[in-house]
Amino acid sequence: MKSAIWAGVLGTTLSFAPSGAVAAEAATKTPDESAIPPERAVEVFALARTLCERDAGKLWGASLCAPIMLVDPKTRGILASQADADGALKASGAVFVGSLPAKDNAANTATHWSGTHWTQLVWPLPEDEARRSVLIAHELFHRLHPQLRIAAVEGGDNTHLDTFEGRYALQLEWRALAAALQADDAQAQRLAIDDALAFRADRYRRFPKAANDEAALELNEGLAEYTGVMVGEATPERRLQAALHDLRVHVGDPSFVRSFAYATGPAYGLLLDRRAPGWRERLATPASLYALLSATVSADENAGTQTLDQRAARYDGAALRKSEQARELARQRASANNLRRFVDGPVLRMPLQHMNIQFDPRNLQALGEHGTVYPSLRISDDWGTLEVSEGALMKPDWRTLVLVAPSKKARGSEVSGVGWKLQLKSGWELAAGERAGDRVLKQVAK
Repeated sequence: MKSAIWAGVLGTTLSFAPSGAVAAEAATKTPDESAIPPERAVEVFALARTLCERDAGKLWGASLCAPIMLVDPKTRGILASQADADGALKASGAVFVGSLPAKDNAANTATHWSGTHWTQLVWPLPEDEARRSVLIAHELFHRLHPQLRIAAVEGGDNTHLDTFEGRYALQLEWRALAAALQADDAQAQRLAIDDALAFRADRYRRFPKAANDEAALELNEGLAEYTGVMVGEATPERRLQAALHDLRVHVGDPSFVRSFAYATGPAYGLLLDRRAPGWRERLATPASLYALLSATVSADENAGTQTLDQRAARYDGAALRKSEQARELARQRASANNLRRFVDGPVLRMPLQHMNIQFDPRNLQALGEHGTVYPSLRISDDWGTLEVSEGALMKPDWRTLVLVAPSKKARGSEVSGVGWKLQLKSGWELAAGERAGDRVLKQVAK
């Protein structure tokens, strides 16, 4: 899952929670009582080494090998493949053990911790060996990513992918990409690629920011998942099946705004491997997977005369439109409730300065110009640690988080409200906001 995209913005590290789990419980066991069996940890470390050695730097021109730390989110116990630079971990047989501090999140991510740059994986890993291998390779890429010559693309939250038209066009694109990957001949593949590109082009016409927003996530999560598929699977056939799996499995995500690239990345990558060898080197200049694949398709007058409805008919567009219309009604009801909670009603505004945030990318809820609602998340920042289980609004600039205002006064360092709990550090307090009932979190004047 997700590692540190946009690392450095506000000193932020973004990490995605495994299987929807967000708030890590306080440690109740010592590290050697972790739920992670040492022998299983050794197997994971050996598998990661096998994957990176099999790749031998061929995919990205650099080794994927990395120190790995497994984290038990319940006990916060760590089992690592090597010692850390600062000596927080202790040798225990074939592994190194310790505890993850409360200020750090347990997530599948690349992280700099205790003087060492790690690939962090949350226990348990997928039981299926193929999915486990893909996950490991995905996260190994995130650690390597900052060293690669991949031009950064400025992007946002892809909130357009929570609208009816955005979701409809994206799913048609997914279906066309699956058809292209499975095409028996060049003409059938070309037709399906034309369709996929047309659905995306229509989305970009409707939503002017979509091109940059989507490219930014695809150059992080999309390339990471493509790497997971290419390195985690050993044969072309298994890579094809893994890419098709990604296109299928994310259809069920409640929201696509931060998860869509897990599906598109492997599909575009495999098609580019077939049609544009050497495409990875061209990422050193600003590019997008969409633009690179478009460049492999020459103009076709017959294709240009087809309407989007004609293209959609090849992918059961009528049934998809009907199901998405029903979802849109439910989304509008949820948006109205979120507006009531996080915009119109009394709220608590929290500044974000050097946050470390953990969340599930599959269930976010776009709220237009107001930002995005995260149903669950965990944040540590200068002011302390926040755990949310019933929603918080992230403002578009990522500098403010909005919660439903607490109904009770804070007691010491612990503050709580409906569906959230805040552990404050000294030097911070809740003060009155601009509106009646509003609160703001601020530093105590010295």
